[in-house]
Amino acid sequence: MKFRELSIAGAFEVTPQLHGDPRGLFTEWYRFDRLAEVVGHPLNLAQANLSVSAAGVVRGIHFADVPRGQAKYVTCVRGAVLDVIVDLRAGSPTFGRWEGVRLDDVDRRAVYIPEGLGHGFCALTDDATLSYLCSETYNPTGEHSVHPLDPDLGIEWPAEVPQLSARDEAAPSLAEAISTGLLPDHAACIEFTESLRVN
Repeated sequence: MKFRELSIAGAFEVTPQLHGDPRGLFTEWYRFDRLAEVVGHPLNLAQANLSVSAAGVVRGIHFADVPRGQAKYVTCVRGAVLDVIVDLRAGSPTFGRWEGVRLDDVDRRAVYIPEGLGHGFCALTDDATLSYLCSETYNPTGEHSVHPLDPDLGIEWPAEVPQLSARDEAAPSLAEAISTGLLPDHAACIEFTESLRVN
């Protein structure tokens, strides 16, 4: 299992070792100890989600209040997606930057997204299926969105006409989220992450 930190601090691409033969395939797609070594603290597993999307569907950009936030460990178990991580931490050196990672059922990569970052994806195939491990249960009052097609973010979605949910279509722009104080604070995110470290 190999970990590569992305250009947004705290986010990682995870490439597992695949063991295949004519019978099929085996891989360890998540190891709590290896992840903890890399990010500096264990990932509390509170909820697991499964998302199935048609080709061209864009979901996101979603984030949660910090504290407590919601860290995610995401992999694609069927089909393929462009998974997108956005730095929404106000005051971060990489604020507003995004990075995309292809997740699919061939390389079986995963991404780790810490608290305070935004997350979204575009389904590249029909029935693209994502599996999420989450550090906190869903909190409807603490979950928010930024519009995924906001030109200020400039995300290059690989879909001619992205299909959005009503919630994502109505999401505020990045500028609106800044002006209303909706975004998590970078210093608060760092402080919260430090509190998770086991001494």
